[in-house]
Amino acid sequence: MKILANDGISIEGVEALEKAGFEVVTENIPQEQLVDYINSNNIVALLVRSATTVRKDLIDSCPSLKLIGRGGVGMDNIDVDYARSIGRVVINTPGASSQSVAEMVMGNLFSLSRSLFHSHRVMPQKGNIEFKALKKKYGKGQELRGKTIGIVGFGRIGCSLASYCLGIGMKVIAVDMQSNEVKIPIHINGTADINVKIKPFTNLLDVIGELDYISLHIPKQANGKAVINDLEIEKMKDGVIIVNAARGGVIDEDALLRGIKSGKIRAAALDVFENEPSPRKDLLENESIATTPHIGAATTEAQKRIGLELAEQIIKYFK
Repeated sequence: MKILANDGISIEGVEALEKAGFEVVTENIPQEQLVDYINSNNIVALLVRSATTVRKDLIDSCPSLKLIGRGGVGMDNIDVDYARSIGRVVINTPGASSQSVAEMVMGNLFSLSRSLFHSHRVMPQKGNIEFKALKKKYGKGQELRGKTIGIVGFGRIGCSLASYCLGIGMKVIAVDMQSNEVKIPIHINGTADINVKIKPFTNLLDVIGELDYISLHIPKQANGKAVINDLEIEKMKDGVIIVNAARGGVIDEDALLRGIKSGKIRAAALDVFENEPSPRKDLLENESIATTPHIGAATTEAQKRIGLELAEQIIKYFK
C-alpha cells in the first residue's frame, strides 16, 4: 500500500511505516496534479501539513484514498466533516507539537518585550555609527515577571504555554469556549511537579482590559470573522503585546496595523498570515511586527513526534 506524504514526514515516521510494509512517497506533488497522481499510483493515504488542501472535490475524485492525515493540530485545510461522512478516516497529531509552539511563543514574548527582534535587524547596519542612539531607543524594555497574559484557546498548546508563563512568574488568564477547570503541570526538573488550577473565561471582552500580553491558539473561525478586531483592540490596555502562532485570519491584519499606529498595540509577532504563502509586505516591513514563516511546530523533536504519531495511527487503521 502506498502513502503520499505530500508536505513531508520525518525519517522516523517513514521508517516506522516502511517497517510495517507500506511504501512511502515523500515527493511534493503540486496541488493541481494531486488527483491524477493519487489515482494513477493507487494512493491509500494522503499526509499533509498546512501547504496542501484536501477539499471535497479531491476527496470525491480519489476513490482509492481511505485515510487523510494532518501532521499538526489545525485541520482547516481539510474538509474533515465531509470526508468522515462518506467513510474516509481523518487523523491529526494534536499533542506532538504543543511544546514547540509554546516555546516559540515564549521566545517572541521575551524578544518583543526587549525589542530584540528589531535590534537584530538594525545593529548590523547602524550599530557602529549610532550605538548611543540605538542604546537609548532599545533601552525601554519591560519584564515579563508580574505581567498578565491572556491565552486565547486553552487546548494542548495553550496549556503548554501556560506552564511556561506560570514558571517565570506571569499571571495567566485563559479564554476558551469550555470553562471547565484545567490543571496545568509545572515540571521543575529534578525537584518537583506542581499543578496549578486555571478556570478559563468564555468571553474575551470580559478580561481583555486586564491583559499585558495576548497569545492566540484557536483555529480560524468558521464564519471567517477575526477574533481580534477593532472592537477588541479598542478595549485593550495601551501598549499590549500580541503573538499569533495559530492561524492567519484570527487577527484582522488591517486592525492590527491601526492598533500599532495608535499605540494600543506596542508590538506583535506573527507566525501565520491571511495570505500564506504570500503575506503582505506592509506587515513584513513594519518595525513593530516580528515575523516568521509559519514555523511554530518546526523543531526536530516535534517533527519526529508528528511522524511517529501519524505512523502509529496509520498502522493501527490498516493493519
